[in-house]
Amino acid sequence: MKSYGSPLYIYSKSQIEFNWNLFKKSFGEHPHLICYAVKANSNLAVLNTLAKLGSGFDIVSLGELERVISAGGDARKCVFSGVAKNENSIKKALEYDIYCFNVESEDELDRIESVASSMDMVAPISIRVNPNVDANTHPYISTGLTENKFGVGADIALSMYKQAALSENLKVCGLDYHIGSQITEVSPFIEALDRALELVEKLNSENILIEHLDIGGGVGVSYDQEKTINIKDYLNSVTKRVNKMKVLVEPGRSIVGNAGIFVTKVEYLKQNDLKSFAIVDGAMNDLIRPSLYDSFHQAVLIDDNSMGINDIWDIVGPVCESSDFLAKNRNLTLEKGDYIAIMTAGAYGFVLSSNYNSRPRVPEVMVSGKQHSLVRKRETIESLFENESLFEDETNQ
Repeated sequence: MKSYGSPLYIYSKSQIEFNWNLFKKSFGEHPHLICYAVKANSNLAVLNTLAKLGSGFDIVSLGELERVISAGGDARKCVFSGVAKNENSIKKALEYDIYCFNVESEDELDRIESVASSMDMVAPISIRVNPNVDANTHPYISTGLTENKFGVGADIALSMYKQAALSENLKVCGLDYHIGSQITEVSPFIEALDRALELVEKLNSENILIEHLDIGGGVGVSYDQEKTINIKDYLNSVTKRVNKMKVLVEPGRSIVGNAGIFVTKVEYLKQNDLKSFAIVDGAMNDLIRPSLYDSFHQAVLIDDNSMGINDIWDIVGPVCESSDFLAKNRNLTLEKGDYIAIMTAGAYGFVLSSNYNSRPRVPEVMVSGKQHSLVRKRETIESLFENESLFEDETNQ
C-alpha cells in the first residue's frame, strides 16, 4: 500500500496459474481447449499470464478480442460469444481468424453468413443452445433458462444447423451452451450436458457432424467457506459422456476469483444507537458486487489491531448512496488508518468498476513471490473529463 496507495486491487500470478492448470490436468489426455472468460478480469497482465500457459479465450466484444491480441493471446483460440455482435466485430473477428463464433439467434446466423459472404470467407460457427436448466444461482447471472436472453431452444437450433450446413460461407464446428455463473452444484451442469448430447445425436442422424462441445463456464468459487465444485470430478463426468469429442470450457471466476483482493483504508469510524460504520476509501463504484448482487466477501484486517474498537461493523464507502457498502455486520477490531482486504475479488471486480461520483478508477497490482508490479495505473481526476468539452452556444456569442 505504501507503494501504490489505497484503494487498489492486488492479483496473485501464481494462483491464476494454479487455477488454470487445475482445469488442464483434470482433462488429462482428452481433447480440449480452455477458453478463459475475459469478462471476469480483462487486465492485460492477467491475459498475458494465461496466454503464456497456452490458454484460449472466450470473448464477448471486439474490445475483448483486441485486448487478448494485445496481451499476446492467439485469436485462433478465441470463441466469440454474446448476443449482439455487430457487422464490424464479425468482420474483424474473421480477419483475425478466430476459432469459432457462438451464435445466439437466427438473425445473428444470417448476419455472420452475410458478412462472411461479402468477404469471400467461411465463418466457423457453433449454435448456443438454451437447455432450459435452472442453475440455482442469482437470477442476474442465470443464463440457461428459456426466460433468459441467451441462446435458442433445441428445435430452433436444429433448423439453424441445417441452414448452416447448406451454406458455402458457414462451417459447422460445434455446439455451445452456458447456464450461468457462480454455480456450486454439479447436477445442473450434467443435466444441461445430457440435453446437449441429445441434440448432438439428432444432428448426427441428419449427417451434421459436431466437432466440439462447448460446455460453457460458471463453476463457482467459495466466498464464505461454502462448498463448491470439484473440478476434476466434474470434468471426468463430462469426458466420460462425450466419448472422444473435443470439449471446450469457458472458466472465468474459477480462474481469477480467489486470485484477487480489494484493499481499502479506514478513513472514519462512526457509531450510533443502531449501527457502527467503518467508512473506507473504497466504494461501490470500485467493487459493485455487494451492492448489485447482495454478494458476500470476507473482510479481513490486514494487520491485527488489538488497540482499536471491537464492534459489529458495516464497511461502507464515500459514494452518495445508501447501497454503497462492501460488507455488513462484520466483527472486527478497527481504528482509523487500518487496511481491510475484501477477499475473493479477482473476478467481476475492476471490470465492473465505474467513475460514479467522478471517482478515478483504482490501480491494479500483480504479485509473484516477492515481486510486485503495477499493471494498471490509478486514474487521475483530470483523465475523467479529458474526452469531454463545453457546449458552444452560438446564440450567446
